[in-house]
Amino acid sequence: MTATLRRRDVVRALLEGRDGLLVVAGLGSTAWDCTAAADSALTFPMWGAMGAAAATGLGLALAQPERRVLVVTGDGEMLMGLGSLATIGVERPANLAIAVIDNERYGETGMQATHTAHGVDLAAIARACGFAQAMLVRTAAESEEARRALLCAPGPVLAQIKVVPEKLPLVLPPRDGGLLRARFRRALLGPAADLQ
Repeated sequence: MTATLRRRDVVRALLEGRDGLLVVAGLGSTAWDCTAAADSALTFPMWGAMGAAAATGLGLALAQPERRVLVVTGDGEMLMGLGSLATIGVERPANLAIAVIDNERYGETGMQATHTAHGVDLAAIARACGFAQAMLVRTAAESEEARRALLCAPGPVLAQIKVVPEKLPLVLPPRDGGLLRARFRRALLGPAADLQ
């Protein structure tokens, strides 16, 4: 079945009315998509840390158990960080969700096919690792169901969302790592961020 969902529409829907949702945006396209939806101090984009988004989300979820944490990452980035799914399955943070925006391509290096283009099922891997819920999404109806699970269901939750492989204009978040860290900490911790 050919993908019909468009990644920016999917990400925009996930972040719509986000309130206090903490977001870790994976390297590349998903960081641009989160920024295009609306740059926020409560979004931490990964710059140059391929494979680290899910692990970063896990650390944040464990440190902030009362807050919902959503990792928005791509298939290539998630494939590089597969081991983190096992650790997440063992830790089982109820407040962690991962949306894998799967265009079956390495978008930042020339659109080469990833392993998901050859049948690798990240949702099945997440289920085997002990995730509370994991789904493969191909349709608009499934996308809406996944959105509800990602934002509300007890975790860990993973949705592998198949999207059209497309090159879109870049909408870049700030590139300054120190600035991103400081603004995220201030948005998360308030005035206490400057005391630590």
